[in-house]
Amino acid sequence: MSVAGGGNLLVLVAVIVGLGVVSQLLSAKFRVPSVLFLIVAGVAIGPEGLGVLSVESFGGGSGLSTIVGLSVAIIVFEGAFHLKIDKIRKAPAAVLRLTTVGAAIALVGTAASVRFFLEAQWDIALLIGALLIATGPTVVTPILKVVPVRDRVAATLETEGIVNDVTAAIMAVVLFKAMTVRELTADVYLQLFAERLGTGLLVGVVVAAIVWALLQYVDISPDNAPQNARLLTLAGAIVAFGAADYVFAEAGVAAAATAGLILGNADLPYEEDIAAFKGDITLLVLSFVFITLAALLEFDQLFALGLGGVAVVVAVMFVLRPLLVFLSTRGDRFTVRETLFMSFVGPRGIIPASVATLFAIRLQTAEPPTNPAGADLLVGTVFLVILVTVVLEGGFARQIAEKLDVIPMRVLIIGGGRVGRSLAERLEARGENVVLIENDRTALEDLRNDGFTAREGDGTDIDVLQGAGAENARTVVAATGDDDVNLLVAQLAQSKFGVETVIARANNPSNVDAFEELDVETISAAESTAWAIDNVIERPALSNWMSELGRSGDVQEIEVTDEDLVGKRVVDIGDKLPSGVLIALVSRNGTNEVPSADVELQKGDHITLIGRTDAVREAIEQCGKPV
Repeated sequence: MSVAGGGNLLVLVAVIVGLGVVSQLLSAKFRVPSVLFLIVAGVAIGPEGLGVLSVESFGGGSGLSTIVGLSVAIIVFEGAFHLKIDKIRKAPAAVLRLTTVGAAIALVGTAASVRFFLEAQWDIALLIGALLIATGPTVVTPILKVVPVRDRVAATLETEGIVNDVTAAIMAVVLFKAMTVRELTADVYLQLFAERLGTGLLVGVVVAAIVWALLQYVDISPDNAPQNARLLTLAGAIVAFGAADYVFAEAGVAAAATAGLILGNADLPYEEDIAAFKGDITLLVLSFVFITLAALLEFDQLFALGLGGVAVVVAVMFVLRPLLVFLSTRGDRFTVRETLFMSFVGPRGIIPASVATLFAIRLQTAEPPTNPAGADLLVGTVFLVILVTVVLEGGFARQIAEKLDVIPMRVLIIGGGRVGRSLAERLEARGENVVLIENDRTALEDLRNDGFTAREGDGTDIDVLQGAGAENARTVVAATGDDDVNLLVAQLAQSKFGVETVIARANNPSNVDAFEELDVETISAAESTAWAIDNVIERPALSNWMSELGRSGDVQEIEVTDEDLVGKRVVDIGDKLPSGVLIALVSRNGTNEVPSADVELQKGDHITLIGRTDAVREAIEQCGKPV
């Protein structure tokens, strides 16, 4: 029985929001994309479940179309707002190919699969192909929180998701408008494209300029400036969408994307507050919309696809995705295993689902209905791909990554004080996967607010260490101000988890012997301070350079395990290294020496690289893993 009436509708909205929040909490708890829980919640209250939600609950198709449209505007604006030009420039070259050549392969290949396996008309097939370009940050980001892959891999997947979310929505808008025109010629299509995209760009630029000018030059209340900045930006997203959509139907998505892209790169005041606020709003809107859309999904639409629908899913997941990833990443420094991982992690999310449902409602509620059968095919195919990719690729991403061995081993730092925090900053600047353990609530909150991955708990508790990933940790650093705690942490890391490298901070110099008796690498706070002061006095240039380690300069040690390096002379390897990096030391059998050009490397040797941070990282990728 569906819910109707103003009072009941309010209760229904409250239930949907509550289920959305619970889904987000379950996502964080079990570390899988929230889309999976949102779909389950939506189906549970929809016609296929308890039957408390239907299209009529929102006053019919037009009411739901308006809600979904505004929600899409906010979601697209949010994605574009986080699409930083600098980030795109710094992203691997593969990102550009993934979002151009790769997107084209996904569009054409998916459309051909839908046309061939489901015998769909080309207009519906191309529309489905355009929507399923988008992987989207709403499903990719939760996966990367669970699977801490290399920065290069994470940046590629995240940037691809953000860019394709926006481009897929705009492409789908143009194709949708084209399919609703009875007689379509090349001239008419170009006119439709120019009208929608041109209007969206113009409105987006104008709205973004007004919002920027107001934030920059108008005193928007000193007492509540951050709050007003957040509200003004949110209003800009909605106004851009509504104004453009009023001029030309379906132009609003392009306007929201344009406004978001410009404002996100405009160096706004209170930008961090705006981003955090919009992220929360988008999360709430996303939860509401996805539950609502899933509730309106009828299983008959999925079952009607039959084996043809299964074939489309197989083509999208196991043919098109690997093909476009391997073609796009050729020539970049991705390992084969990392390329395979990216091939198997391309779940679809909120943009395909919400836009597909929006278009389906408009097709069904048009007078006369434009293409009811096509609307069912559109929703059924898109949701089937979303369901399967989220469950398989999202739910099993961790297992896929472990099987392919693409998860770098973690560094655990126990103690989030000044020492632990400073160390974490340096390690993360080098691309390490760092987890801090801190039992002080205030310090923990500060760490998390500054973007660190921090777990609450006592570092001497085995369960806390295990929950933070001690079993997969390459290095454990005991950096608290209590030597007893550091000693116990070191013992647990060695005896319980077999950690390869355990480093402890000795606050009292007289305790150094106790640590070293356990074969623990020990850093005496007093001696380190004295050594640093001595360097400033005797070696000021080196001291200044060392203080920038991990930022402008870096020193890294790697072990010679690659057969291609064994037997090679230092001069031969050095000539092939990136500009700005040198082989400073070769360590063999416990001895260290500054190598001459003719020194031949042996298996098991350790090479110390010194130079610019980016050059050192590039050299590591050429030669092997850090020690």
